[in-house]
Formats: sequence, C-alpha cells, structure tokens
Amino acid sequence: MTHAFEHIPAQGRQNVFIFGDHASNHIPPDYNNLGLSGDDLTRHIAWDIGTEQIVRRLCAHFKCGGQLAGVSRLVIDLNRDMTMDSLIPDHSDETLITGNANLTPAQRQDRISRFYSPYHTELGRQLDQRDDPFVLSVHSFTPQPRGGARRLTDIGLLVKHDEPSAEQFKHSLDSLGQGFNVGMNKPYSAYDLNYTIDAHVAPRALRHLAIEIRQDLVDTAAGVAEISNLLAERLEPIIHRAHIPIT
Repeated sequence: MTHAFEHIPAQGRQNVFIFGDHASNHIPPDYNNLGLSGDDLTRHIAWDIGTEQIVRRLCAHFKCGGQLAGVSRLVIDLNRDMTMDSLIPDHSDETLITGNANLTPAQRQDRISRFYSPYHTELGRQLDQRDDPFVLSVHSFTPQPRGGARRLTDIGLLVKHDEPSAEQFKHSLDSLGQGFNVGMNKPYSAYDLNYTIDAHVAPRALRHLAIEIRQDLVDTAAGVAEISNLLAERLEPIIHRAHIPIT
C-alpha cells in the first residue's frame, strides 16, 4: 500500500462496510523513515498490528467492500481531527519522532493534502454509495504501553452513538463462556478518540461497531484467523438485526 488508501471492492454485498484507519505501517521513501529505525518501524506506534489482515478476512467473509489506510499513523493519523496536535505526532509511547519535529505549516498541509483528505473523501464516498450499511471500524492496541500498566481488556468496544449494537455484540461474546474480557470504552473512550466514526458514520446515522483488539491476540497468522472467525460469527446476527435508528 503506497497511496492514501486501498479500496477493497465488494463482491456483491453492499449492506456492510469495513475499514481500518491504522492498517498500514508504510512510510513513503521521501520521509526517510521519519528518523526511526529497527523495531520502532514495526511496533504498535507505527500501525495497528493485525488489523489489515482482519479487515481483509472479514471483507472476504461478508463479500463486502472495505478501506485500508495506505500510510503509517506516524506520517499522519487518519483517526484524528485536523486541529489535534497528535495528527502528526512528534512522540509516541516514549519514542521521539524526529522526522515530525518542527514541521512548517506547508509541510503539515502537504501531508493533509497527500494522505488525509483523500482517505476521508473516499471513505465518505464509499458510505454514500451504499444504502444504510452496517459499518465496522477495526483497531488494535498494545498490551502494555511503555511505562504503563498492562491492559487486561481482550476486546474493547468504543461506544458513543450506537449503544444497541455494542451491547448486543458484548452479550454475544460474553455468552461464549471463553473468558474474553470485553470492555466498553476500553482501553480508551469513544468520547476521547473517535474521529472517523464521528465524522463519517454518526452523521449518516449508520449502525456500527468500533472494535479494539489487544495485539497479542492478533500478532500471528493463527491469532488473526481465530479472531477473524470469531468476529465474523458474532457479527452476522447484529448485521441482520432490524434497523434501529441511532442518534
């Protein structure tokens, strides 16, 4: 993925759409890896580990369309409002991003024009092409930030606009009896970090889920397959539930 986004074409089903804002760790060559090297280019600060494969697998299962970020969140964070300092972070999880330090307004605007605006324009266009789709946003989170406590949540649901879908999904996972720790607005809250849903999904009053998966569950091919199959099975009845308008 070398552009702002990758579109996954629908294979006949139009009532579901899935996207991953942080699915790529790609840094275009002209940014010289933003001054980073080694593990910093592949660990969680650069992307949401496992989410690209999960989005692809779920799109294939549901035969639906999707969208993947084509650039690392360190180049520009597609799930941030343009006014936020963290749109182009100069540090992340105790790592300095020297290539993002002291950017000029022109450099900042270039990244917005090159990556951020095309991604969001296309996401809005894809949603408008569909008649009342169920929307799934897929993210993942590090088990333990540097200097922070270990996170015990296995799967988090960021809930702000569509509580019925989140409650139904949580109940479905809880009923498995497999001991999944499912957190509502954990490891952080939709009232703090929820830009893409707030900007595109909520204004269209679309039913949706914003799912966060702990990365040690999906950092292997086997883990991705297991979680993807679980999500597909538990999402199907929610997608087919009679539409309840959200607010």
